[in-house]
Amino acid sequence: MKYKLIALDLDGTLNTDEKTVTPKTRDALLAAQRQGITVALCSARPVPGLYKEMRILEMEKYHGMLIAYNGGKILRADDKTVLHQQSFPCDFAKEVLRHLEHYPVVPIIDDGERFYVTDKNGYKVQHECWNNQMECTEVPSLADFLDFDLVKILMSVQPDQLWQVLSEIGKPFEDDLVFVRTAPFYIEAMPKGINKAEGLRRTCGLLQISPEEVMAFGDAENDLEMIEFAGHGVAMGNACDALKEIADEVTLGNNEDGIAHTLEHLL
Repeated sequence: MKYKLIALDLDGTLNTDEKTVTPKTRDALLAAQRQGITVALCSARPVPGLYKEMRILEMEKYHGMLIAYNGGKILRADDKTVLHQQSFPCDFAKEVLRHLEHYPVVPIIDDGERFYVTDKNGYKVQHECWNNQMECTEVPSLADFLDFDLVKILMSVQPDQLWQVLSEIGKPFEDDLVFVRTAPFYIEAMPKGINKAEGLRRTCGLLQISPEEVMAFGDAENDLEMIEFAGHGVAMGNACDALKEIADEVTLGNNEDGIAHTLEHLL
């Protein structure tokens, strides 16, 4: 099989636990791009949160693709042209934000350039700002402040409360939104129909690539659809059990150059 696109989740997949890309993995992905294979970063992060890894992999030079917000926004790496964006309207987002005030979660929203929160010292807020290299502004009320459409609402929640919260929090909006766990301490709310597979499907359409020609790497629940969509779906050694069960291959962990290990034997 001649693969034409490699889709990569970031945290727990491309990145080590120290949030670095190892030289071996970087070299393997540069070699793939030199062969004419397109690399797509496919992450729950906002767009600026993809730039560090984009530069490490020289994706502007090799015309890579950026799939942000779990598929909610698609851009070309070289000129940052937005090819697709799906969001939920401001008034509806305000309603959701008021609903979240009744739960033990810390909502974090963004306008594509900076984060907005009600408490800069809230659980995982500084972690999210650092991880995405984005500034953070504190406001008294997110619902009152909001005057733009949102692609997603991120919520941080204590891991021991996450599953209980997740089972209840989305019920009033289940016709319009999906609430998904994206880390042991994160829940994300997105418009229904947005997931990494849909983002990848649109990207493949734009590049005239078939799903069979896609190799995808992931580790978490929000990678499930993407791993199923790809012609060759790879679960990292550190991936959740659900992902390992449906993957075509389970490679080494994110701290053990799992991506490079797979590319060496498939390319």
